[in-house]
Amino acid sequence: MRPISYSRATAVADAVAAVAADPTSDFLAGGTTEVDLLRQNVLLPRRLVDINDLPLTQIEDRPDGGVYIGALARMSEVAAAPAVRERYPMVAQALELGASAQLRHMASMGGNMMQRVRCGYFRDATSPCNKRDPGSGCSALDGFNRGHAVLGVSDHCIATHPSDVAVPLVALDARIHTEGPRGRRVYPIDDFFLLPGNTPHLEHPLEHGELVVGIEVPGLPAARTSLYTKVRDRESYEFALASVAATVTVENGVIGEVRLALGGVATKPWRARRAEEVLRGAPARTETFARAAREELAAARTVPLNAFKAELAQRTVVRVLETLTPPESPS
Repeated sequence: MRPISYSRATAVADAVAAVAADPTSDFLAGGTTEVDLLRQNVLLPRRLVDINDLPLTQIEDRPDGGVYIGALARMSEVAAAPAVRERYPMVAQALELGASAQLRHMASMGGNMMQRVRCGYFRDATSPCNKRDPGSGCSALDGFNRGHAVLGVSDHCIATHPSDVAVPLVALDARIHTEGPRGRRVYPIDDFFLLPGNTPHLEHPLEHGELVVGIEVPGLPAARTSLYTKVRDRESYEFALASVAATVTVENGVIGEVRLALGGVATKPWRARRAEEVLRGAPARTETFARAAREELAAARTVPLNAFKAELAQRTVVRVLETLTPPESPS
């Protein structure tokens, strides 16, 4: 058994200083995935700094109509918050679909942003994995890869990003607030998640000891009519094969503002910018939705076991957009 030292921090500055001073240390919040990875010898810290006593549980209104969510706010608390349910239904939906009730009560929002992939080869300490052991290879490329990514992949990693709630947050252009050895930083959420490229072990642009302290969701009136849909193998707690978060406005049958993001199919929460370009200013019709989905998934890079995901994602995009838009008038 490996010895691990443990301490609790009561101030953000103390937590940051403790972890920054020791390259073998890490933060511990809800622990819903980190403890599993410790048991599996996938993560090997020598010291854990418990941050659960830090004052980071707020869910606050912002002047622009947005919401600021503290990193230690629990998923269940955020999903139940009236401001979130009313202004960003797709965020509440993603949280409720993202985990069992027990996990939602424990898991923190900041931890969700930092959670590691569910790739079985990453979580098997004996299998080659470039995320866990850079340069060792990617076992998933020629292994069991039915659940793996088809967008944003590289020759070094095809692991799917696991978060549900990060998908609507990417669609909403949320911002991640951190405190670290260099002080306060704010990251656009799309920049917070890194593509694997040649360095799949680097998942975020954070330096060691930099702590996520909050998530800022900007005000967006259109998001009051939004939807998160998740397709999975079973209705009980399961990760997405494909998911879509969307908000769209339509005036006189023409699409105006649209925001679209995909989950379950990419190596990071995937902002569907190609599809948005096709949709914006186009007729709100099924054929438009299908064309936008095809454009987005044209870049899909599949392997035999996950080739179905490209079409599944397209069908899910169409389904969500049809649900959010008025039915076509008969000609």
